[in-house]
Amino acid sequence: MQFGVSIWPFQWQPPYDDGIRRVAALGYRQVELIAWNRETLDDYYTPAGIAGLLRTMQDCDIAVSEFITSPRGIASPEPARRATGIEQFKRAVEVAVALGAPMMNSVVATPFDLQFPGMLELPISQEVKVSLPPGLDWQRGYDDYVESLRACCALCEAAGLRYALETHPYRWATTAMSLLRLIEHVGSPALGVNLDPSHLFPCGEMPQVAVYQLGSRVFHCHFSDNDGQSNAHWRPGKGKVDWRATLIALRDVGFDGVISLELEGAPGSASGRNPVASTVLDVEYTEGRAYLSRLAQEEGITLA
Repeated sequence: MQFGVSIWPFQWQPPYDDGIRRVAALGYRQVELIAWNRETLDDYYTPAGIAGLLRTMQDCDIAVSEFITSPRGIASPEPARRATGIEQFKRAVEVAVALGAPMMNSVVATPFDLQFPGMLELPISQEVKVSLPPGLDWQRGYDDYVESLRACCALCEAAGLRYALETHPYRWATTAMSLLRLIEHVGSPALGVNLDPSHLFPCGEMPQVAVYQLGSRVFHCHFSDNDGQSNAHWRPGKGKVDWRATLIALRDVGFDGVISLELEGAPGSASGRNPVASTVLDVEYTEGRAYLSRLAQEEGITLA
């Protein structure tokens, strides 16, 4: 296993060169890059932009562990919108190949591409509501999403990439078992999981149990701590996740990939309102890595 980082807690929007240099200076050699939307793919990840990123990464001795995009519309009941989402994913696959990334990542889509409330915005003592249009065919909606994923997996297979899905509350898959159901329905050897305890834990999952359930389908990890109730993304050791047990489980199932620290809820982290992280975040990443390294060393687990 080896450590990596997600770029967006350091630099929310492109250009990402300064963020890459910053995480490399902290000692990380794996980074995740992201395209939040189709415009980013077209305007930032141009041939010239990719060439510049490759030069920066070569200078910093850092590689891309996975490339992320979660196309809107991919679970829409409208065939044209699903096709547009798949086309965005196709373009993202091309970018991933050009960047030398071995893997794609997407957050599982919401049913029918509906808008659900954000976990950090939930009321404390009021009903949580979502607008569900009448007459939705839920089995058809699931089947449509499965077909979209099959198309995405075919693109990954043709490009020699793996595809890691990430659970999130209120999605077509929220738990390890619902992920396995989705993987079984899609039926592609390229499809696996980006394990994110801060998304699994508030859905009632014990992350270490999820690892054993998912087994060899765990392709990549996002590590951040959580309170079990919200979408908190704190540094490991600041919440309720049993990281020792989670690391042991990963070792037991033979995981030897990247554990990417995704501390987008830690002090100083970047966000849509604060595009560049403060130096406080560097301390959070240093302490989070040290905490996990100590646990791993005590259990005889090699973490680079």
